[in-house]
Amino acid sequence: MFRRLLLALAAVPFAAAAQVPPEPPRYNQVELQAEVTREIPNDLMNASLYAEISDPSAARVADQVNRITAEALKIAGEFKTVRARSGASQTYPVYDRQQKLTGWRGRSEIRLESKDTQATAALIGKLQSTMQLGGVSFSVSPELRRQAENELINDAVAAFRARADIAAKAIGGRSFKIRRIGINTGGFAPGPRPVAMARAAPAEVAPPTFEAGTSMVQVGVNGTVEVE
Repeated sequence: MFRRLLLALAAVPFAAAAQVPPEPPRYNQVELQAEVTREIPNDLMNASLYAEISDPSAARVADQVNRITAEALKIAGEFKTVRARSGASQTYPVYDRQQKLTGWRGRSEIRLESKDTQATAALIGKLQSTMQLGGVSFSVSPELRRQAENELINDAVAAFRARADIAAKAIGGRSFKIRRIGINTGGFAPGPRPVAMARAAPAEVAPPTFEAGTSMVQVGVNGTVEVE
């Protein structure tokens, strides 16, 4: 009886092994990628303006720069659709060729951000009577970029499947299965394209005119397909 039991137990592993399903057949695996892009208008404007003062007295330099910056931020506060904040500020000594201290120079800037291009241009015109325009750039706001990317995901996946179908037929396959897939987003924004730019003047200057331009939003799909 004991011997029969040992024989039965010994047969269990062989029976379990016989019940393991066979591995599915392996087919050709192909790495693919597809990209779709869309041109969308830039809706976010960023600008920087600065005041720069030179004087033999460091105290007078700091006083003038601080007054100009404070007044600029006060004026900017009247434009409710424009966000203004302080930027970099510094005061440093000026030397002649003999390394003798001849004075001090101070610089302070403010930064503007808005989706209202006309209001920002009008504010820049007001501020250019006492400040210099450091730079302007246009970009796609995070909200608009995310919306465009979400809309492009379906197109990107469809483009990936279409490319997978072409690859499958090219190597003589009948169909394919997606084994791995990844979705990537990206894009680029061109630099500013101002039509006209006014320089600082003793009195309030005319608002400069800017063209926001466009940016390309891109969604890419990469992955592995198995061709049968």
